[in-house]
Amino acid sequence: MLKRIKWKRVLFAFIWLISLGGLVTLMSFISIRKSELKCSDLKVIIPGTTSFIDREEINRMVLESSGKLIGKPLSNINVQLVETVLKRNPYIRQAKVYIDMDGVVHLEIEQREPVLRIINFTNQDFYVDKDGFKIPYSSSYTPHVLVANGFIMESFNGSVDSLKTTVAKDLYKTASYMERDTLWKEQIEQMYVNEQKEIVLIPRVGDHRIVLGNADSLEVRLNNLLIFYKKAIPAVGWDSYKTINIKYTNQIVCEKNIRDSTNLAPVATDSSSRDTTKY
Repeated sequence: MLKRIKWKRVLFAFIWLISLGGLVTLMSFISIRKSELKCSDLKVIIPGTTSFIDREEINRMVLESSGKLIGKPLSNINVQLVETVLKRNPYIRQAKVYIDMDGVVHLEIEQREPVLRIINFTNQDFYVDKDGFKIPYSSSYTPHVLVANGFIMESFNGSVDSLKTTVAKDLYKTASYMERDTLWKEQIEQMYVNEQKEIVLIPRVGDHRIVLGNADSLEVRLNNLLIFYKKAIPAVGWDSYKTINIKYTNQIVCEKNIRDSTNLAPVATDSSSRDTTKY
């Protein structure tokens, strides 16, 4: 039994040594080949439709940090440096750089995706991406996202940063929700923050303003608004109301236009009276 166990160990050690030797030989071959190979091409992959940054800009950043890569020995290309430089760009969320066996340098770029544009109280203009980070305004590309302005005190120092104020966080939460909902994405075109720090939604259809207040219970309150749109608006018309206030979870308060005899009218939308909407 002992002899059998020893032979197994010897066989295992022998196989391990052969494997290790083969690996060392292979790595040496790759190292030698890499030192001899030169960069044959540079492939930049930027998936998606966001266009804050293009191949020309990527090429410029690489050229400034590492010089011309094509024709350069692979052993002289610092992949980590190229990645670091790319990640410093405020419009790039992630960057991956690698070299294949044919000497092709691959640059895979993931751009930041904006969901909101903010023009604050001092007229600073910047975007908020889907991760909730502030990124600079771009003069070369204008994404189709919600715009928020008014009494917004959130400032921007020019570098990627998280949101600080409650109002800005509520604007981001609201914009993110509407980005995922086809109906509200098409209906709401702008957000305004009034002096009371309330979020006011400006729709594409209808001559009215929707007082949202904050971003609490968004799904419930917007569902109440949808019920109101379906039941009340067809009877009175889109331009009958000046404001539709949905900041209360179970009630909608409407302010009619001056031409109407009644100025303020509450509309109950709680679950017990949704079938008998009143206004």
